[in-house]
Amino acid sequence: MDDQTRVLYNQTCPICRAEITAYQRRALRDGLPIRFDTLEQASDWGLTPDQAARRLHVWHQGQVLSGLAAFRALWQQMPHLRWLAWVTGLPGVQWGAERLYDHILAPLLYRAHRRRQR
Repeated sequence: MDDQTRVLYNQTCPICRAEITAYQRRALRDGLPIRFDTLEQASDWGLTPDQAARRLHVWHQGQVLSGLAAFRALWQQMPHLRWLAWVTGLPGVQWGAERLYDHILAPLLYRAHRRRQR
C-alpha cells in the first residue's frame, strides 16, 4: 500500500454505504487524497471480505487501523470533521465511543450484513 489514506468499507451495508458516500463526495469536493476500497479489495489489505465486513478499516501513515481509530484517522483528514476526531480522542469520550462501536454498532451492522448474504 502507498502513503495515501485509504478506506476499506462494506459497500453492501446501506448505512455504511451512505456514510462513506458522503465522505467520498466531500473528499472529491475538497480535493482530498483519500481512496475508498470496497470488500472486493479486502485481500489487498491482508483481510478476507468477512474480516473486512466486521468493521471500518483505514490505511493511514503506514498502518491499518480499524474501528474508532479508523474513523478518527479518516475524520482527521477531512477539515470539516477534524473537530469530531478531536472530541472522540478525549479520554472519557474515546473510551465510551470505542465500546459503543466495538460492542454494539459494529456487531449489529455485521449481523445485518450476514442476514443480507443469506
